[in-house]
Amino acid sequence: MLKLALVCLCVGAAVGQLMKPDFGVLSDEEIHYINNIARTSWKAGRNFHPEDHAHVKRILGVPNLEKAEYLARQLPRKEFLTQMRDLPDNFDPRVQWPNCTSLKEVRDQGDCGSCWAFGAVEAMTDRLCIKSNAKSQFHFAAEDLMTCCRSCGNGCDGGFPAEAWMYYQRDGIVSGGPYNSSQGCQPYMIPACDHHVQGKLQPCSKKEMKTPRCKDTCESSYSTPFKQDKHFGARSYHVRGEDNIMQDLVQNGPVEAAFTVYSDFLQYKTGVYKHTTGSALGGHAVKIIGYGVDSGDKYWLVANSWNPDWGDQGFFKIARGRDECGIESQIVAGEPKV
Repeated sequence: MLKLALVCLCVGAAVGQLMKPDFGVLSDEEIHYINNIARTSWKAGRNFHPEDHAHVKRILGVPNLEKAEYLARQLPRKEFLTQMRDLPDNFDPRVQWPNCTSLKEVRDQGDCGSCWAFGAVEAMTDRLCIKSNAKSQFHFAAEDLMTCCRSCGNGCDGGFPAEAWMYYQRDGIVSGGPYNSSQGCQPYMIPACDHHVQGKLQPCSKKEMKTPRCKDTCESSYSTPFKQDKHFGARSYHVRGEDNIMQDLVQNGPVEAAFTVYSDFLQYKTGVYKHTTGSALGGHAVKIIGYGVDSGDKYWLVANSWNPDWGDQGFFKIARGRDECGIESQIVAGEPKV
């Protein structure tokens, strides 16, 4: 009986270590716990309005993370012919390639679950600039990818990063700037909106945004014909393992990743994020741009697509080397045709 009791006690302790406290979505109690009670490597704060539960779930645009990982692993695995033995401890591409201004950019997906498209076109834009030694500042259009890639998913209702990179290779993607910018062939048609409490933009819609229709034409003010504006990927691939991901970032530029969003992530402000409280809300896609070490904590440096008012000016750091929230399980990227 004593042995059985000890076994039960040990199992109970292990389960207790795995369980996280749950204060509900977008609660002040959660922020207080993270900042004052939990021993965390990051700080929380109010990003979204407390009542924005439906909006938050709409902008998590990877509907099935298991399927997303399966599709990523169908791509060829990136194999480096030579391993870099002296990778830098800290790598920020904004410093390495200062003339590629897209590396500093934080886009806004609006009230639409198109993060899967944004993470892709952001990394494509950066990689083409890097590959061309900053001669090409071509800004890939989230609009074209999100509305026209039928195999990718369902536009504003979510999609799969691996399919986005295959579409880039197979069909090509035109240029396009932010909403209402008149930049490129197809600017983004979903309005940027005030996801957050600062109130700098118009409020996000209370109704679900519909995916715009696919078009094979450019804006009338854009001089390059649609077909000639298409830029293609040379090949797509997935990357596994911390060292391989680091090497790909150093040699080729940003990659796209998907991960599980828990309620505490919505409250992120600074530091190295590790899941601390709350339950899973859905899957989200982002662009990993670099990596480093902060006060002994290894991290990935990531650009989100919820505009610069969220988090640390639109960016965040997340724990590296432990597949935090699954972020290292399904990383995809590709090489541009130059």
